[in-house]
Amino acid sequence: MSTLQISLMLAGMLGIGFLAQWLAWRVRLPAILFLLLAGILLGPVSGVLQPDRLLGELLFPVVSLAVAVILFEGSLTLRFDELPGIGHAVRGLVSYGAVVALVLLAVAGHYFAGLRWELAWLFGALTCVTGPTVIAPMLRTLRPNARIANTLRWEGIVIDPLGALFAVLIYEAIVSRHQGHTIGVFLATVVCGSVAGALAAWIMGFLLRRQLIPDYLQNFGVLAAVLLAFCLSNAIEHESGLLTVTVMGIALGNMRGVHIDDILDFKESLTTLLVSTLFILLAARLEWPLPDGMLWAGIAIFIAAQLIVRPLTVAISSIGSALNWRERALIAWVAPRGIVAASVSALFALKLEALGMQDARALVPLVFILIIGTVVLQSATARPLARWLKVSEPDPNGVLIAGSDSVARAIAKALSDAGFRVVLADDAWEGVRIARMEGLGTFFGNPASSYAERNLDLTGIGTLLALSTQRERNSLVCVHYRQEFGRDRVYLLRVLPPQESNGRAMLAGTLMAPPLFAEDMTHARFAELLAQGWRIKSTRLSATFDWPHFIEQYGSGTVLLFGVDEKGVLRVVSAHREVEPRPGWLVIALVPAE
Repeated sequence: MSTLQISLMLAGMLGIGFLAQWLAWRVRLPAILFLLLAGILLGPVSGVLQPDRLLGELLFPVVSLAVAVILFEGSLTLRFDELPGIGHAVRGLVSYGAVVALVLLAVAGHYFAGLRWELAWLFGALTCVTGPTVIAPMLRTLRPNARIANTLRWEGIVIDPLGALFAVLIYEAIVSRHQGHTIGVFLATVVCGSVAGALAAWIMGFLLRRQLIPDYLQNFGVLAAVLLAFCLSNAIEHESGLLTVTVMGIALGNMRGVHIDDILDFKESLTTLLVSTLFILLAARLEWPLPDGMLWAGIAIFIAAQLIVRPLTVAISSIGSALNWRERALIAWVAPRGIVAASVSALFALKLEALGMQDARALVPLVFILIIGTVVLQSATARPLARWLKVSEPDPNGVLIAGSDSVARAIAKALSDAGFRVVLADDAWEGVRIARMEGLGTFFGNPASSYAERNLDLTGIGTLLALSTQRERNSLVCVHYRQEFGRDRVYLLRVLPPQESNGRAMLAGTLMAPPLFAEDMTHARFAELLAQGWRIKSTRLSATFDWPHFIEQYGSGTVLLFGVDEKGVLRVVSAHREVEPRPGWLVIALVPAE
């Protein structure tokens, strides 16, 4: 294969991976489904993509390094302060619960697919884990309550390397008679991985806390440290690298005084790129058609895993936990498999085939059938099940307002009367006190503080309106919640008019957000109009009384603030985005005094 062909193939995979991720975003399904389908179409169906020929001996080193980065990024998001209330269930799921799942899946693999017992145990170890790369997008669509979301996220990230470790130990037992390995590999692997991960985290934390690495090199430095720790740990003790990067991520993510938000953003983007490429590559290596009886065996294993293994595992693991039966029922239904199961199964299958175990090739199709089955079924049914069980959060139509003065309270009252959940967040007690007396939802504290991260309830809230009189605070709050709500769901009310905010007074582009309402509307102007007797008016438009009629009745000076369409979606009016109200909409406007 020529250099040009290799370049075109790699670039094409990136493009197809992006399209799969974009399609998953549009239809609100986990991207792994579309990535697997793309790989199957490119590989076994059409023969266009042949990963072994494309990368040769680099294939599995590339896969291993990519999985290490994925696990590190996932473990960085773990916070020990999220464990109260769910710690018992998580510990059960990732310890004796995982062992129960491993045993039951091994039994299913032996009796349904005819795997010899040693391969059945390896199959159980590979598939007893849930996948963080599919749990995260599924949770964004599912939107369960916080205890369910944290339980599933902790389980997915912690159990992935443990499942890989189980698989490594069983693999070592299988090949021990060929290479003289002993049971001592377990203790050596755990000790090496834990010590190496903790040591790497301490070194990086020391460097980051003392600003010995400049900001623009921190992402590069952490990535290099992760890959180096992974490779050195594997060199010291075979296959201990996955545990090393997981321990490193958890330790670094919970280290005080270490700012990792920028690092986490970089790793999330890198993980999306790696996952998109890996799944296409690994799915392209599948054989087609499958060996005789393998399809039906895989379906039988999937049904057993979904209806027997997972519910039994959750029931045993959650005994004595704070989870109620509704939360346990949803957790028992959601257990998608992900990238580690796919990549490690492909790696071990190839190694075992090289040892003369030709039936090891059955591992890969069985694992992929289980991945596809769990992702498709659970993506389609988990959200309706969560609603039926009444454990899902409401749609994020609510509004968080930063500020509590007369302008903020007037806007909050209008939105609350329109049926939206509104929370006024401010550290100025007088405004918060008056808002509470008016029956509005409030939070006393800086909405961009660490205290707010722990205590501000954002259930059902998806839009931010920064209405403070301090423009720097408005910008800070917008930047803080841009990651939470999305760039197009944060707005601020100008403090300075456009002509005064140019030149020396102009904020950096990264700190700016779409300005609310009319181009010349400022906080002072809004407060002045309210003081002159202007009021916020809400009216339902109709075919006989549309927006032009509204303007005619209340005057051309009317300022449109919000529109609520027929589906109940809030449309925020911004100087950068014009909103044209239609019949059937509820319009919320600032109108002159009578």
